[in-house]
Amino acid sequence: MPTETTNLSDPFNQPGLDLTDTELRETAYEVFVGACRSSGGGRPLTYVSQSSGRSSDKTSSLASLQRSLTLTNVSKVKKALGIKGKKKKEKGLEGNGSVNGPATVGELMRVQMRIGEQVDSRVRRALLRIAAAQLGRRIESIVLPVEFLQQLKASDFQTQREYEIWQRRHMKVLEAGLLLHPKVPLDRKDPTAQQLRQIIRGAREKPIETGRHSEAVQTLRNVTMQLACRSDDDYAPDMCHWADGAPLNLRLYQVLLEALFDVEEPTSMIEEVDEVLELIKKTWGILGIDQRFHNLCFSWVLFNHYVSTGQVENDFLFAADNLLQEVKKDAKSTLDSAYSKVLCLTMNSMLEWAERGLLAYHESFYRGNIDILQSILSLGLSAANILAEENPHENGRRTINDIANAKVDIYIRSSMRKAFSQESEKVRISRKSAKSQLNHLPALCMLAQDVTDLAFTEKEIYSPILQKWHPLAVGVAVATLHSCFGQEVQKFVSGIKELTPDVIQVLIAADKLEKDLVQMAVEDSVNSDDGGKSIIQEMTPYEAEAVIVELVKSWIKTRVGRLEEWVDRNLQQEVWNPKANRERFAPSAVEVLRTIDETLEAFFLLPIPMHPDLLPELMSSLDKCLQDYILKAKAGCGSRSSFLPILPPLTRCKGGSKLNGVFKKKDRSQILRRRNSQLNTIDDNDPYDIPQLCVRANTFHHIRKDLEVLEKRTVAHLKSIGIRDGIIDSSRKNFELSLASCVEAIQQICEAIAYKIIFEELKHAFWDNLYVGDTSSSRIEPFLQELERNLEVVAVTVQDNTVRTRLITNIMRASFEGFLLVLLAGGPSRNFTLEDSSIIQEDFRFLMDLFWSNGDGLPRELIGKHSVTVKGVLPLFSIDTGSLIEKFKSLMLTDGHGSSTKSRLPLPSTPDQWGPNEPNTILRVLCHRNDKAATTFLKKNYNLPKKL
Repeated sequence: MPTETTNLSDPFNQPGLDLTDTELRETAYEVFVGACRSSGGGRPLTYVSQSSGRSSDKTSSLASLQRSLTLTNVSKVKKALGIKGKKKKEKGLEGNGSVNGPATVGELMRVQMRIGEQVDSRVRRALLRIAAAQLGRRIESIVLPVEFLQQLKASDFQTQREYEIWQRRHMKVLEAGLLLHPKVPLDRKDPTAQQLRQIIRGAREKPIETGRHSEAVQTLRNVTMQLACRSDDDYAPDMCHWADGAPLNLRLYQVLLEALFDVEEPTSMIEEVDEVLELIKKTWGILGIDQRFHNLCFSWVLFNHYVSTGQVENDFLFAADNLLQEVKKDAKSTLDSAYSKVLCLTMNSMLEWAERGLLAYHESFYRGNIDILQSILSLGLSAANILAEENPHENGRRTINDIANAKVDIYIRSSMRKAFSQESEKVRISRKSAKSQLNHLPALCMLAQDVTDLAFTEKEIYSPILQKWHPLAVGVAVATLHSCFGQEVQKFVSGIKELTPDVIQVLIAADKLEKDLVQMAVEDSVNSDDGGKSIIQEMTPYEAEAVIVELVKSWIKTRVGRLEEWVDRNLQQEVWNPKANRERFAPSAVEVLRTIDETLEAFFLLPIPMHPDLLPELMSSLDKCLQDYILKAKAGCGSRSSFLPILPPLTRCKGGSKLNGVFKKKDRSQILRRRNSQLNTIDDNDPYDIPQLCVRANTFHHIRKDLEVLEKRTVAHLKSIGIRDGIIDSSRKNFELSLASCVEAIQQICEAIAYKIIFEELKHAFWDNLYVGDTSSSRIEPFLQELERNLEVVAVTVQDNTVRTRLITNIMRASFEGFLLVLLAGGPSRNFTLEDSSIIQEDFRFLMDLFWSNGDGLPRELIGKHSVTVKGVLPLFSIDTGSLIEKFKSLMLTDGHGSSTKSRLPLPSTPDQWGPNEPNTILRVLCHRNDKAATTFLKKNYNLPKKL
């Protein structure tokens, strides 16, 4: 339940009221009996049993206290307060006439106030004497304690000590009612007040003599009457004000009202409450109580009794709350400052107690006692509203609804924060316990689940009650939880150093919690004025997904960065020698692909919901890294243009001569053998030798094929996390750069190998030897032999048939191109006659046959396709010189290169492709034609030299 009794502040028990509970109770009883006796028409008080009372019921003049107890079916007071009636055993006489319980209202009141029979008898005896002495005077016109002091003396008590205690009590009551808390404010310098203080001080040191003829009492009477008869109005000039100043009157009235609760069963109200309360109200005149103070005091007594009895009987709380509605009406209709002061003290005390529970209602209320929350909340808000109306300057123009809304808002936020703190502490403790060692779930994940449960519990149990005063109760609760957990998320994120499964678990749990809380807030705010906009704006997003994205991007950057460093380091150390690599492709490529595969595997193992969104960035980074590997691996390998010889300037032959003296056949053979012996000693460490270049081609092909496997694995990963086929198909553009670079690299390497073989590796047998000097003695056979050996090396080293075919095709294309270069741009050392044309055509057939290899090589169609240019040019070597010159002139004129009137023809430009109808091609055939007519034509038209 909300709070402890000891913490309850009693608004009526203010400092300066130096009376014990017993003294207050005895004084209140004297006032009660005196007031009831006075209202009975002045007849003497007698104590009678129920049997004798029955015979005298016919006498209408009996005093109120002698009224016999009767059991009523329904108590009007209880019904008005909302207190349910309880069946109790009847209190009456047994068959033998013995008393089993109080027989009259007076006797019941004595028992309820725990007054002894001797004390009761003494009070009644004194009141009889007072009535006789003050005949005709109302009880309100006398100072009752003084009258008691005059009518009773030491002999009326069993012991002197009892007498002294009794006298001291009456002196304290006079001091409290006339000096400390008077009805009418008193000047401390008032001589009558000073005289009374001296009398009271003297009585403390030595009891005064009391009795009917006591001078001391007579003096006391004169002094007290002067003080008690002071009045601030003339409405009741004969009224004595000795017990109607606050808080004395309220404490005495409180004691009387507390007698309404069964002394034997404190959690019950007596059945005779209507009769007793009717008699208690007779004390209003003496105590200065009216309906306003009664309502206020009774509401406090009900409330205080509920708290002091352990908060067991909820009806008392309901009754106090119901009575506060009357107090609220009273407060609006009065401007009495004294009443307002007591009212504020009482309401503050009630509100303070209620808020101890409401500010942490999760600790006190649960499904089984949730109805109490509504009562305490109602009571607390009633008190708050009354206080607000009493202090309008502090609350501005806020309405009752505004005040209730603001208060409930505070209660919800406070309680949710405390509940969150408790859940956090539970998680912290559970993580330390031995049992939780098997639970590897991060603490914040556990807390997120607990907070979710807390939110749903709030919505189910507490919010239906809180919404009566706050329409957005659920929204406020979840917004508070969202804020509390958000602070934990912020601290967690600030401490993240790397992406780990625990980090992702926590962030995903935070994201899920946030979505649940926002959804609850939205649902709760549908019918609100602003649609819940204020609540949603209050919930600053965790941005957990954004944090995950940034962490994953950082993770990608780190992984790719390591791979880039690895690529740079290992490519410099790579050995491309096929003898060192059994698979005939680079180990570094295998490692790169394995790392990429592991990175993809690790990426899809990350427990994140945004794989499809982040995959393109990962793929792009890996693609660029792999492309970088490919570009660096092919760097320095050369290309077609790297190995093609520079075309020498055009020259003309010496007419009718043959360069037989340049080389003898014997000398030529010796030079070729010497060159071959040098070439057979291959440098395995040369990274750009033919076998090493073949390994690079294998490597690029291996990468290309493995990327297809990686693509399939990526698609499988996406399907495994529920990505639809349509999305997968539209996103299948992974490794575009690497695949394109692979194709380009394979083509470049094949061209480089081909032209390197023809123009560098076989330069000695081809460019430096073929048709140099005597055509018949420098034919193509030596070149074909060495070319065949290179083709065997290529066939053995290059593993894939497609790549191998492409490479050999490029070698064929390079050899065909080189063959034409020898014929058309081979320099002045090469001269051909018409008779040599048959040798040239035969040699070219040998070259084509080498690549066909009796059907085991390249297809005839492919060979034919690439030999078209050569076959088109070769017939020019069998055409006589005169016809060639005429054809050349005709083509030059047709193409607009010259006119018939000019004596000289312009020099045609070098074409991109040789051809039988291309002027520069025909001119070059003439340059290598070994006859006088050709030499003369070239001399006359272009003045070409005979040597370089």
